[in-house]
Amino acid sequence: MIKIIPYERQYAEEAVAMWRKAKERALGRKDIHSFADHVYFMTEVLAKDHDVFLALDEPKDRVCGLLALKATELSQLYLHVDYQQQGLGSRFMALAKERSPELLELYTYESNTGARQFYEKHGFKDIARGNDNEDSMPDIRYRWRSAKA
Repeated sequence: MIKIIPYERQYAEEAVAMWRKAKERALGRKDIHSFADHVYFMTEVLAKDHDVFLALDEPKDRVCGLLALKATELSQLYLHVDYQQQGLGSRFMALAKERSPELLELYTYESNTGARQFYEKHGFKDIARGNDNEDSMPDIRYRWRSAKA
């Protein structure tokens, strides 16, 4: 059974390892930050400034997903490579829309076709393009508005 819980510090390293592996697979390149820097970012920046949720595979006590939100910004959504295409991303998306029921915005890399298909399937529209990110890769700004907004 996969349970979604609020972030707990005890899972920081495992969550970062999962995040890095998922991102590397999606982009086909290593992360530009060290593992230690990434853990610092998770614990001292993201977890303090965002609402962060983890998906745990309870029988295995394994982190299999991460969602970070700040107001209407969906900042991070990563799934362990072994848990993709199984509905977990849709569960995270439902949680994000529940917490921000009128509007959500996010960035994803243009080359991340899997993420783009996922967001578009969930009603997000391409509203801008650029490459103003630390990876200097082309990205897309997406927006979702509820039918009620």
